[in-house]
Amino acid sequence: MWKETLLQILITLLPVFLFVVWYDRPGRSTRVSLFLAVVCGISMVMNMYVSVNLEQGFRFDLRHIPYMIGSLYGGPVIAAALSVMYAAMRFMQGMKLPDLLLLACYLSVFVPLLLRYSFSFLKWSKNRRFQVSLLLYGLFFGFYHFASFFMNGSNIEVFWNGMVIRLVYCGVFFLAWISCIYFMELALERVRLQQELKDVSLKYRGEMTRLQQFIDQAPLVVMIFDSGGHVTHLNEEALRLIAPMSLKDILYQHYVRLQQLFGFNPPSPIERIFQGEERVVEMMHFGAKSCYTVTSVIKGWGNQIDGVLFTCQDVTELQQLKDEVGRMERLSLVGQMAASITHEIRNPMAVIRGFIQLLNERSPTEQQSYFHLVLEELDRANSIINDFLSLAQNRIVERESCDLNEVLGELTPLLWADANMRGQTIDMRLSPHMERLLLNDKEIKQLVLNLARNGMEAMNDKGALRIETVNDENSVQLRVVDQGVGIPKEQLERLFEPFYTTKTNGTGLGLALCLSIVERHNAKIEVESKVGEGTAFIVTFCKPGRKCW
Repeated sequence: MWKETLLQILITLLPVFLFVVWYDRPGRSTRVSLFLAVVCGISMVMNMYVSVNLEQGFRFDLRHIPYMIGSLYGGPVIAAALSVMYAAMRFMQGMKLPDLLLLACYLSVFVPLLLRYSFSFLKWSKNRRFQVSLLLYGLFFGFYHFASFFMNGSNIEVFWNGMVIRLVYCGVFFLAWISCIYFMELALERVRLQQELKDVSLKYRGEMTRLQQFIDQAPLVVMIFDSGGHVTHLNEEALRLIAPMSLKDILYQHYVRLQQLFGFNPPSPIERIFQGEERVVEMMHFGAKSCYTVTSVIKGWGNQIDGVLFTCQDVTELQQLKDEVGRMERLSLVGQMAASITHEIRNPMAVIRGFIQLLNERSPTEQQSYFHLVLEELDRANSIINDFLSLAQNRIVERESCDLNEVLGELTPLLWADANMRGQTIDMRLSPHMERLLLNDKEIKQLVLNLARNGMEAMNDKGALRIETVNDENSVQLRVVDQGVGIPKEQLERLFEPFYTTKTNGTGLGLALCLSIVERHNAKIEVESKVGEGTAFIVTFCKPGRKCW
């Protein structure tokens, strides 16, 4: 009898151990319910055939344990299938009327309760699952003893005579039941921990991948040293900027060797970190590159130095821009001083011109040509001063609604006069129905005169200067086109620089003044030129209320 009991215990625990082995294999978690139903069904059948005969004709087996285990942990579908299998097994044993009544009571009371718990059993906490398991155990054995009493014809003496053996088997059932629940929970806990470990590993690998991509794609030099001072990682920017070598020549090298390779002045920032500093920030130079570097300690467990992080940003362009801003500020100061000086020069020049005119009137005829030359040079110097002052004074101009064609019409007689003196012609092509623009007519006239006279000077003694306006949807274009010698490409880039000129008698202020006028009108000026064919200056004015650029 005890051998059969021990064999039943082993058969009862077999589904649990097989479940642990099955669930531990990757990729099988989706078929675990079906597997559990099969092994629990087999265990139920085997328990039935090795059942133990108690006194008074009772048979005791542990088939209910795999039945309840499979139902609770397999879900409602498995619970229903095992219930049908359990009822079929009871019928196959041969049943009398009391047995049928007992089975009917069992199926109507215990099975619905089991099915109800199977729906949400795995969603509960571990403690609650243990509580429900103990409840089912108590209900089953209460029902079992009541049935035993009922089947013995309500004979109290017979019932109590078999109580000891039933209590022993009750303890066996309890130990087997608790063992199954414990190992099932242990398997589920291990699976849960494995899944959490897998999720954490996937998240860690994802974070590492994103961090690696950030390090490789960031426009920063990134180098990581381990606690021994060896390079464990560096990105492509580091190889490009400070170490034009292959990755294998630098990786796992000691920082002392890299001091010579990178040109670090001892002590290097990496060495200073290992000497106890938390963070080192300094400007460094790698060849012609100026770099802003930050070296900091990487701390690990127990606040110990786990490595060193060296980052570096190329600030060469920023440094050059800073130097250029400083130079421009100095030039601006010089320009303001020069503007003040030239303004004061105009007063004595006016006095000199007056007295020269007086001397010219009183001088002999043969000497008047000399005075005329001096007056022309004084007027030329005064014109240069006026252009310089116009360029140096970044004043705010008042603009009003004007018709560009009307402004050009007022200039036409003056332009024709200049052209006739040179043997040239003016071709005016003004677009009709021109929309009005916000202009300062004095500055626009000065702009057109400068561009037109430059074009006339470029054509020598022949040719036609074309001045035209184009009315576009959002803008108005002013084109001044000559048939001169053209401008080489290398000179176009410097054309609007102050004091840059290709003329023997030029000052280099005319086009710079034109650019200043254009910018004050929120317009744009472009140059199209072909050597030997001519040059076109195109000024684009944006119409009021339109968005052009």
